[in-house]
Amino acid sequence: MIKRVGQRIAVAAERWLNSNGHEGYLDDYKWEYNLVEDKTVNAWCMPGGKIVFYTGILPIAQNETGIAAIMGHEVAHALANHGQQRMSAAYIQQGLAIAGNVAIKDEQTRGIFNQSYGIGSNVLGMLPFSRSHETQADEIGLTLMAIAGYNPDEAAELWKRMKANSGGQAPPEFLSTHPSNDTRISNLQSWAPKAKAEAKKFGVSSFRPLGEF
Repeated sequence: MIKRVGQRIAVAAERWLNSNGHEGYLDDYKWEYNLVEDKTVNAWCMPGGKIVFYTGILPIAQNETGIAAIMGHEVAHALANHGQQRMSAAYIQQGLAIAGNVAIKDEQTRGIFNQSYGIGSNVLGMLPFSRSHETQADEIGLTLMAIAGYNPDEAAELWKRMKANSGGQAPPEFLSTHPSNDTRISNLQSWAPKAKAEAKKFGVSSFRPLGEF
């Protein structure tokens, strides 16, 4: 099922990219779909198309459409090269920290700089940067799952289950790499009609059954 959903999302991604003037964008991608026996509630996709789902996320996905919502999100990260961008940003963050330590000779001032820079660069820089990636992947992923024939309304339902699974144990949004569950649910609900309209351009006017496991 993971492979089946992944292949459908990959085909949807290629169709969507081609229609937006990005023919050949996926030529160097080598799609690979793996299911790993692990209780971790997670899935990820590396640049180039290697996708991993952990079995721990399956009860929350609940059905094939839930898998498609997760798969669309992870594939969107790969399409947008978010992994590479985050690595580049981390190198820049580290480089500025080193430059500051070299420039500041006074040990006490250097200590204040390191503490302030560490907090400031994360809260004002890296964390919002990461959250923007997650939001972009949510929106693109919603479009991909719709084009692949999966009902985008179900993405918000998936995140309601994610919220319930977390038991409300999440840091404030401004201290997190991800948008809050409530923000994601609200965004996904507001974007679903747009994703359906986009899918219609590809001849998709009805969606697959949820596909219980």
